[in-house]
Amino acid sequence: MVLLDLLFYSFIGVVVIQVIYLIGFFGKFAFLKSQSSSPKDFAVSVIICAKNEAENLKKFLPSVLNQEYPNFELVLINDASSDDTLEVIESFAANHSNIKIVNVKNIEAFWGNKKYALTLGIKASKHNHLLFTDADCKPVSKYWIQEMAACFSNNNSIVLGYGGYSKIKKSLLNKLIRFETLVTAIQYFSFAKAGIPYMGVGRNLAYTKEEFFKANGFINHIKVRSGDDDLFVNQVANKNNTAICFSENSFTLSTPKKTFRDWIKQKRRHISTAKYYKSIHKILLVILYCSQFLFWLFSTILLITTFKWQIVVALVALRLILYYSVIGASSKKLGEKDLILTLPILEIFLIIIQLTIFINNLISKPNHWK
Repeated sequence: MVLLDLLFYSFIGVVVIQVIYLIGFFGKFAFLKSQSSSPKDFAVSVIICAKNEAENLKKFLPSVLNQEYPNFELVLINDASSDDTLEVIESFAANHSNIKIVNVKNIEAFWGNKKYALTLGIKASKHNHLLFTDADCKPVSKYWIQEMAACFSNNNSIVLGYGGYSKIKKSLLNKLIRFETLVTAIQYFSFAKAGIPYMGVGRNLAYTKEEFFKANGFINHIKVRSGDDDLFVNQVANKNNTAICFSENSFTLSTPKKTFRDWIKQKRRHISTAKYYKSIHKILLVILYCSQFLFWLFSTILLITTFKWQIVVALVALRLILYYSVIGASSKKLGEKDLILTLPILEIFLIIIQLTIFINNLISKPNHWK
Protein backbone atom coordinates (compact mmCIF):
# COMPACT_ATOMS: atom_id res chain seq x y z
CA MET A 1 0.00 0.00 0.00
CA VAL A 2 2.87 2.38 0.82
CA LEU A 3 4.41 1.70 -2.59
CA LEU A 4 1.09 2.34 -4.32
CA ASP A 5 0.69 5.58 -2.38
CA LEU A 6 4.14 6.66 -3.50
CA LEU A 7 3.36 5.65 -7.08
CA PHE A 8 0.04 7.52 -6.98
CA TYR A 9 1.55 10.80 -5.79
CA SER A 10 4.41 10.40 -8.25
CA PHE A 11 1.81 9.97 -10.98
CA ILE A 12 0.12 13.22 -9.93
CA GLY A 13 3.51 14.97 -10.17
CA VAL A 14 4.07 13.54 -13.65
CA VAL A 15 0.65 14.73 -14.81
CA VAL A 16 1.41 18.23 -13.47
CA ILE A 17 4.67 18.27 -15.46
CA GLN A 18 2.84 17.14 -18.60
CA VAL A 19 0.22 19.86 -18.16
CA ILE A 20 2.96 22.48 -17.80
CA TYR A 21 4.61 21.33 -21.04
CA LEU A 22 1.34 21.07 -22.96
CA ILE A 23 -0.03 24.44 -21.88
CA GLY A 24 3.11 26.40 -21.00
CA PHE A 25 5.23 25.37 -23.98
CA PHE A 26 3.36 23.55 -26.76
CA GLY A 27 0.25 25.69 -26.40
CA LYS A 28 2.33 28.71 -27.40
CA PHE A 29 2.61 27.25 -30.90
CA ALA A 30 -0.64 25.28 -31.12
CA PHE A 31 -2.86 28.33 -30.63
CA LEU A 32 -0.62 30.85 -32.35
CA LYS A 33 -2.44 32.87 -35.01
CA SER A 34 -1.60 32.39 -38.68
CA GLN A 35 1.40 34.30 -39.96
CA SER A 36 1.24 37.29 -42.28
CA SER A 37 4.77 38.57 -42.90
CA SER A 38 5.49 41.25 -45.49
CA PRO A 39 7.17 39.87 -48.64
CA LYS A 40 10.86 40.67 -49.01
CA ASP A 41 12.81 41.24 -52.21
CA PHE A 42 16.42 40.80 -51.06
CA ALA A 43 18.59 38.24 -52.82
CA VAL A 44 18.67 34.70 -51.41
CA SER A 45 21.13 31.84 -51.86
CA VAL A 46 19.41 28.44 -51.74
CA ILE A 47 21.95 25.78 -50.76
CA ILE A 48 21.60 22.03 -51.36
CA CYS A 49 24.33 19.57 -50.42
CA ALA A 50 24.10 16.29 -52.35
CA LYS A 51 25.99 13.05 -51.94
CA ASN A 52 24.97 10.28 -54.35
CA GLU A 53 21.61 11.95 -55.00
CA ALA A 54 21.45 11.87 -58.82
CA GLU A 55 17.91 10.50 -59.05
CA ASN A 56 16.52 12.75 -56.32
CA LEU A 57 18.04 15.83 -57.96
CA LYS A 58 16.37 14.97 -61.27
CA LYS A 59 13.06 14.62 -59.47
CA PHE A 60 13.10 17.55 -57.05
CA LEU A 61 15.35 20.31 -58.44
CA PRO A 62 12.71 21.63 -60.90
CA SER A 63 10.43 22.55 -57.95
CA VAL A 64 13.25 24.67 -56.50
CA LEU A 65 14.22 26.26 -59.79
CA ASN A 66 10.59 27.18 -60.53
CA GLN A 67 10.18 29.26 -57.37
CA GLU A 68 8.38 32.61 -57.69
CA TYR A 69 11.08 34.83 -56.24
CA PRO A 70 12.72 37.78 -57.97
CA ASN A 71 16.36 37.16 -57.09
CA PHE A 72 17.85 33.87 -55.96
CA GLU A 73 20.79 31.67 -56.80
CA LEU A 74 20.91 27.92 -56.31
CA VAL A 75 24.20 26.63 -54.88
CA LEU A 76 24.50 22.92 -55.60
CA ILE A 77 27.22 21.10 -53.68
CA ASN A 78 28.44 17.77 -54.97
CA ASP A 79 29.91 16.16 -51.86
CA ALA A 80 32.36 13.65 -53.38
CA SER A 81 29.57 11.57 -54.95
CA SER A 82 30.32 8.23 -56.58
CA ASP A 83 27.21 8.24 -58.79
CA ASP A 84 26.10 10.71 -61.51
CA THR A 85 25.30 13.54 -59.11
CA LEU A 86 27.85 15.93 -60.65
CA GLU A 87 26.68 15.18 -64.19
CA VAL A 88 23.05 15.83 -63.21
CA ILE A 89 24.02 19.12 -61.54
CA GLU A 90 25.97 20.19 -64.62
CA SER A 91 23.04 19.38 -66.90
CA PHE A 92 20.75 21.62 -64.85
CA ALA A 93 23.40 24.37 -64.73
CA ALA A 94 23.64 24.34 -68.54
CA ASN A 95 20.00 25.50 -68.68
CA HIS A 96 19.84 27.75 -65.63
CA SER A 97 22.21 30.69 -65.21
CA ASN A 98 21.42 31.09 -61.49
CA ILE A 99 23.00 27.74 -60.55
CA LYS A 100 26.44 27.72 -58.95
CA ILE A 101 28.29 24.39 -58.70
CA VAL A 102 30.58 23.55 -55.81
CA ASN A 103 32.39 20.27 -56.44
CA VAL A 104 33.88 18.93 -53.19
CA LYS A 105 36.67 16.37 -53.13
CA ASN A 106 37.32 14.23 -50.07
CA ILE A 107 40.33 15.29 -48.04
CA GLU A 108 41.81 13.33 -45.16
CA ALA A 109 41.08 15.90 -42.44
CA PHE A 110 37.36 16.09 -43.27
CA TRP A 111 36.69 12.73 -44.91
CA GLY A 112 32.97 12.26 -45.45
CA ASN A 113 32.12 15.38 -43.40
CA LYS A 114 28.99 17.15 -44.65
CA LYS A 115 29.84 20.25 -42.60
CA TYR A 116 33.03 20.72 -44.60
CA ALA A 117 31.08 20.52 -47.87
CA LEU A 118 28.42 22.92 -46.60
CA THR A 119 31.08 25.39 -45.47
CA LEU A 120 32.56 25.47 -48.97
CA GLY A 121 29.08 26.01 -50.40
CA ILE A 122 28.31 28.84 -47.99
CA LYS A 123 31.62 30.52 -48.81
CA ALA A 124 30.85 30.24 -52.52
CA SER A 125 27.36 31.74 -52.19
CA LYS A 126 26.86 35.33 -53.32
CA HIS A 127 24.14 36.49 -50.94
CA ASN A 128 23.87 37.09 -47.21
CA HIS A 129 20.51 35.35 -46.74
CA LEU A 130 20.90 31.57 -46.98
CA LEU A 131 18.09 29.01 -47.32
CA PHE A 132 18.86 25.31 -46.89
CA THR A 133 17.08 22.15 -47.95
CA ASP A 134 18.07 18.59 -48.85
CA ALA A 135 18.41 16.88 -52.22
CA ASP A 136 15.43 14.62 -51.48
CA CYS A 137 13.16 17.54 -50.50
CA LYS A 138 10.49 19.30 -52.49
CA PRO A 139 8.91 22.67 -51.60
CA VAL A 140 5.13 22.23 -51.41
CA SER A 141 4.57 25.49 -53.31
CA LYS A 142 6.31 27.92 -55.64
CA TYR A 143 6.30 30.47 -52.80
CA TRP A 144 8.63 28.56 -50.48
CA ILE A 145 11.54 31.01 -50.80
CA GLN A 146 9.18 33.98 -50.50
CA GLU A 147 7.56 32.67 -47.32
CA MET A 148 10.81 31.73 -45.59
CA ALA A 149 12.56 34.96 -46.62
CA ALA A 150 9.63 37.03 -45.32
CA CYS A 151 10.46 35.93 -41.76
CA PHE A 152 13.89 37.57 -41.82
CA SER A 153 14.08 41.00 -40.21
CA ASN A 154 16.64 43.39 -38.80
CA ASN A 155 16.64 41.26 -35.64
CA ASN A 156 15.81 37.81 -36.99
CA SER A 157 18.82 36.22 -38.64
CA ILE A 158 17.63 32.60 -38.19
CA VAL A 159 14.36 31.17 -39.54
CA LEU A 160 13.14 27.72 -38.52
CA GLY A 161 10.85 26.02 -41.05
CA TYR A 162 8.86 22.80 -41.23
CA GLY A 163 10.17 19.88 -43.25
CA GLY A 164 7.56 17.12 -43.40
CA TYR A 165 7.45 13.74 -45.11
CA SER A 166 5.26 12.51 -47.93
CA LYS A 167 2.25 10.40 -46.98
CA ILE A 168 2.00 6.70 -47.82
CA LYS A 169 -1.45 5.18 -47.43
CA LYS A 170 -2.02 2.24 -45.08
CA SER A 171 1.51 2.38 -43.68
CA LEU A 172 2.06 2.35 -39.91
CA LEU A 173 5.75 3.14 -40.44
CA ASN A 174 4.86 6.22 -42.47
CA LYS A 175 2.50 7.42 -39.74
CA LEU A 176 5.24 6.93 -37.14
CA ILE A 177 7.77 8.83 -39.25
CA ARG A 178 5.38 11.72 -39.78
CA PHE A 179 4.26 11.72 -36.15
CA GLU A 180 7.86 11.85 -34.90
CA THR A 181 8.59 14.67 -37.35
CA LEU A 182 5.45 16.50 -36.24
CA VAL A 183 6.28 16.18 -32.52
CA THR A 184 9.85 17.34 -33.10
CA ALA A 185 8.61 20.39 -35.02
CA ILE A 186 6.07 21.22 -32.30
CA GLN A 187 8.89 21.09 -29.77
CA TYR A 188 11.36 23.31 -31.60
CA PHE A 189 8.67 25.78 -32.71
CA SER A 190 7.22 25.96 -29.18
CA PHE A 191 10.58 26.32 -27.46
CA ALA A 192 11.51 29.07 -29.93
CA LYS A 193 8.26 30.92 -29.16
CA ALA A 194 9.10 30.57 -25.44
CA GLY A 195 12.43 32.28 -26.09
CA ILE A 196 14.64 29.18 -25.85
CA PRO A 197 15.22 27.95 -29.44
CA TYR A 198 17.26 24.76 -29.46
CA MET A 199 17.22 23.21 -32.94
CA GLY A 200 16.03 23.31 -36.54
CA VAL A 201 16.05 20.85 -39.43
CA GLY A 202 18.25 21.14 -42.52
CA ARG A 203 15.32 20.16 -44.73
CA ASN A 204 13.96 23.68 -44.23
CA LEU A 205 16.21 26.15 -42.46
CA ALA A 206 17.44 29.67 -43.14
CA TYR A 207 20.06 31.94 -41.63
CA THR A 208 22.38 34.71 -42.70
CA LYS A 209 25.94 34.25 -43.85
CA GLU A 210 26.87 36.95 -41.34
CA GLU A 211 25.48 34.79 -38.51
CA PHE A 212 27.38 31.77 -39.82
CA PHE A 213 30.76 33.49 -39.90
CA LYS A 214 30.16 35.31 -36.62
CA ALA A 215 29.92 31.84 -35.02
CA ASN A 216 33.01 30.63 -36.94
CA GLY A 217 30.77 28.26 -38.86
CA PHE A 218 30.66 24.68 -37.66
CA ILE A 219 34.07 24.81 -35.99
CA ASN A 220 32.75 24.18 -32.46
CA HIS A 221 31.31 20.82 -33.49
CA ILE A 222 33.17 20.04 -36.72
CA LYS A 223 34.29 16.67 -35.37
CA VAL A 224 30.68 15.64 -34.74
CA ARG A 225 29.60 14.16 -38.06
CA SER A 226 25.89 14.97 -37.68
CA GLY A 227 24.37 18.24 -36.53
CA ASP A 228 24.99 20.67 -39.39
CA ASP A 229 21.47 21.90 -38.68
CA ASP A 230 20.47 21.31 -35.05
CA LEU A 231 23.88 21.80 -33.43
CA PHE A 232 24.47 25.02 -35.34
CA VAL A 233 21.05 26.38 -34.33
CA ASN A 234 21.62 25.20 -30.75
CA GLN A 235 24.87 27.15 -30.68
CA VAL A 236 23.78 30.47 -32.20
CA ALA A 237 20.00 30.81 -31.77
CA ASN A 238 18.49 32.94 -29.02
CA LYS A 239 15.19 34.64 -28.23
CA ASN A 240 16.22 37.81 -30.09
CA ASN A 241 17.53 36.42 -33.40
CA THR A 242 15.20 33.49 -34.16
CA ALA A 243 11.88 33.40 -36.03
CA ILE A 244 9.62 30.49 -36.95
CA CYS A 245 7.85 30.01 -40.27
CA PHE A 246 4.80 27.73 -40.38
CA SER A 247 2.66 29.12 -43.22
CA GLU A 248 1.37 26.33 -45.45
CA ASN A 249 3.33 27.51 -48.50
CA SER A 250 6.61 27.43 -46.58
CA PHE A 251 6.71 23.66 -46.00
CA THR A 252 8.98 21.16 -47.70
CA LEU A 253 8.28 17.47 -48.19
CA SER A 254 10.90 14.72 -48.14
CA THR A 255 10.84 11.12 -49.25
CA PRO A 256 10.30 8.95 -46.13
CA LYS A 257 12.18 5.75 -45.39
CA LYS A 258 10.43 2.64 -46.61
CA THR A 259 11.72 0.16 -44.05
CA PHE A 260 11.72 0.26 -40.27
CA ARG A 261 15.43 -0.61 -40.20
CA ASP A 262 16.39 2.35 -42.43
CA TRP A 263 14.31 4.75 -40.34
CA ILE A 264 15.86 3.55 -37.06
CA LYS A 265 19.31 3.98 -38.60
CA GLN A 266 18.40 7.55 -39.61
CA LYS A 267 16.97 8.40 -36.18
CA ARG A 268 20.04 7.01 -34.43
CA ARG A 269 22.12 9.57 -36.33
CA HIS A 270 19.74 12.40 -35.50
CA ILE A 271 19.41 11.60 -31.80
CA SER A 272 23.18 11.19 -31.37
CA THR A 273 23.69 14.98 -31.52
CA ALA A 274 21.39 15.76 -28.56
CA LYS A 275 24.15 15.14 -26.01
CA TYR A 276 25.96 18.22 -27.39
CA TYR A 277 23.02 20.57 -26.77
CA LYS A 278 23.20 23.30 -24.14
CA SER A 279 22.49 22.06 -20.62
CA ILE A 280 19.14 23.84 -20.27
CA HIS A 281 17.89 22.25 -23.48
CA LYS A 282 19.01 18.78 -22.43
CA ILE A 283 17.31 19.17 -19.05
CA LEU A 284 14.02 20.31 -20.61
CA LEU A 285 14.04 17.49 -23.17
CA VAL A 286 14.94 14.81 -20.61
CA ILE A 287 12.16 15.96 -18.26
CA LEU A 288 9.71 15.95 -21.17
CA TYR A 289 10.59 12.44 -22.30
CA CYS A 290 10.69 11.00 -18.76
CA SER A 291 7.31 12.54 -17.91
CA GLN A 292 5.78 11.03 -21.05
CA PHE A 293 7.25 7.60 -20.34
CA LEU A 294 6.28 7.66 -16.66
CA PHE A 295 2.77 8.91 -17.41
CA TRP A 296 1.96 5.77 -19.40
CA LEU A 297 3.90 3.45 -17.07
CA PHE A 298 2.39 4.74 -13.82
CA SER A 299 -1.15 5.04 -15.18
CA THR A 300 -1.03 1.46 -16.47
CA ILE A 301 0.14 0.07 -13.11
CA LEU A 302 -2.37 2.11 -11.12
CA LEU A 303 -5.28 1.13 -13.36
CA ILE A 304 -4.33 -2.55 -13.26
CA THR A 305 -4.24 -2.44 -9.46
CA THR A 306 -7.40 -0.25 -9.39
CA PHE A 307 -5.68 1.93 -6.76
CA LYS A 308 -7.73 5.14 -6.44
CA TRP A 309 -8.83 4.38 -9.96
CA GLN A 310 -11.44 7.13 -10.13
CA ILE A 311 -8.80 9.83 -9.63
CA VAL A 312 -6.36 8.06 -11.96
CA VAL A 313 -8.98 7.86 -14.72
CA ALA A 314 -9.80 11.55 -14.25
CA LEU A 315 -6.11 12.54 -14.49
CA VAL A 316 -5.57 10.34 -17.54
CA ALA A 317 -8.64 11.90 -19.17
CA LEU A 318 -7.39 15.42 -18.35
CA ARG A 319 -4.01 14.76 -19.87
CA LEU A 320 -5.48 13.11 -22.99
CA ILE A 321 -7.92 15.98 -23.54
CA LEU A 322 -5.08 18.49 -23.31
CA TYR A 323 -2.87 16.34 -25.53
CA TYR A 324 -5.54 16.01 -28.21
CA SER A 325 -6.30 19.73 -28.03
CA VAL A 326 -2.71 20.95 -28.26
CA ILE A 327 -1.12 18.33 -30.52
CA GLY A 328 -4.30 18.12 -32.60
CA ALA A 329 -4.31 21.88 -33.23
CA SER A 330 -0.63 21.74 -34.18
CA SER A 331 -1.27 18.77 -36.49
CA LYS A 332 -3.83 20.79 -38.43
CA LYS A 333 -1.46 23.76 -38.57
CA LEU A 334 1.32 21.63 -40.06
CA GLY A 335 -0.84 19.67 -42.49
CA GLU A 336 -0.80 16.38 -40.54
CA LYS A 337 -4.42 16.22 -39.38
CA ASP A 338 -4.83 12.58 -40.52
CA LEU A 339 -2.66 11.60 -37.52
CA ILE A 340 -5.06 13.01 -34.92
CA LEU A 341 -7.22 9.90 -34.43
CA THR A 342 -4.24 7.70 -33.57
CA LEU A 343 -2.25 10.19 -31.44
CA PRO A 344 -2.04 8.15 -28.18
CA ILE A 345 -1.10 4.93 -30.02
CA LEU A 346 1.59 6.71 -32.02
CA GLU A 347 2.89 8.39 -28.86
CA ILE A 348 3.29 5.05 -27.04
CA PHE A 349 5.04 3.50 -30.06
CA LEU A 350 7.39 6.47 -30.33
CA ILE A 351 8.27 6.45 -26.62
CA ILE A 352 9.28 2.78 -26.88
CA ILE A 353 11.24 3.35 -30.09
CA GLN A 354 13.10 6.35 -28.66
CA LEU A 355 14.06 4.33 -25.59
CA THR A 356 15.35 1.53 -27.83
CA ILE A 357 17.37 3.98 -29.93
CA PHE A 358 18.86 5.60 -26.82
CA ILE A 359 19.98 2.19 -25.49
CA ASN A 360 21.41 1.19 -28.90
CA ASN A 361 23.35 4.45 -29.14
CA LEU A 362 24.89 3.77 -25.72
CA ILE A 363 26.04 0.35 -26.91
CA SER A 364 27.37 1.32 -30.36
CA LYS A 365 27.92 4.48 -32.38
CA PRO A 366 25.51 5.16 -35.28
CA ASN A 367 26.66 5.62 -38.88
CA HIS A 368 26.73 9.14 -40.29
CA TRP A 369 26.76 11.10 -43.59
CA LYS A 370 26.71 8.70 -46.49
